[in-house]
Amino acid sequence: MASLICGSLAFDTIMDFEGRFAEQILPDQLHILNVSFLVPSLRRDFGGCAGNIAYSLKVLGGTPLPMATLGTDAADYLQRLNTLGISTEYVRQVDGSYTAQAMIMTDRDNNQITAFHPGAMMQAHTTKIEKRDDIKLAIISPDGRDAMIQHAEQLKAADIPFVFDPGQGLPMFDGADLMRFIDQATWVTVNDYEGKMLSDRTGLSHADISRHVQGLIVTLGAEGCEVWIDGEKTLVPPVKAAAVVDPTGCGDAWRGALLFGLEQGWSLAKCAALGNQVGALKIAQRGPQNYNVDGLVIA
Repeated sequence: MASLICGSLAFDTIMDFEGRFAEQILPDQLHILNVSFLVPSLRRDFGGCAGNIAYSLKVLGGTPLPMATLGTDAADYLQRLNTLGISTEYVRQVDGSYTAQAMIMTDRDNNQITAFHPGAMMQAHTTKIEKRDDIKLAIISPDGRDAMIQHAEQLKAADIPFVFDPGQGLPMFDGADLMRFIDQATWVTVNDYEGKMLSDRTGLSHADISRHVQGLIVTLGAEGCEVWIDGEKTLVPPVKAAAVVDPTGCGDAWRGALLFGLEQGWSLAKCAALGNQVGALKIAQRGPQNYNVDGLVIA
């Protein structure tokens, strides 16, 4: 079984700020904000939600099919995917654009400030989804607005169950848009902040949303996650990380594990428990695609 992963492939430039953002930003001076952060360390990683989720699913033993667009600077990323044994069948290059770029700065409390240039990602909607016998599952992760809308519609029309994972793309949509996604999706996953925004914009509680789909999962970082089914909540406990090094890509690592569990036909609670384990492994390593799952017991 293959899982179609709709979302971005991006290059991440990751910087570490040794202080705290809260100590540098004056709340009463936000209207004239002009700050500079010294970042002694900087590195460039392969990233993007589709790439990170595909990496997680692949190292767990699943079959990811990322659907994304890259720019004219795509050669390194394409080579990376080929080296990992991840199919590039649905990865397309767009002339005249750069690959999406994320500039991520993390402070000592693991708060993050991100600047994102979408680049070729804004053409992702031109790639169409059609029914295919070996594609049994999909996820809509953050992507171009038109791509997220059209791919959700196409997955519904193709009768392919999918996870709606709006992530940082959630603010692009109003309540009516989000209700359409929920009604088309099979599962919904958000973090706690996104969950509050989703409820605010749709007017639905978490319990209400869970009655529209087969399940809603709200990740809570170090507190584990909530699994909502038919209005009932189950708390899945966290897994303590060996070290807290870099949160970049933790949510995507978690979602790759979710897809792996769904591929196996597991319950949502069991999928979430694996996600918590993989998230704990990822946060102990720098970069979104540099961890391994050696020694992880998958049962």
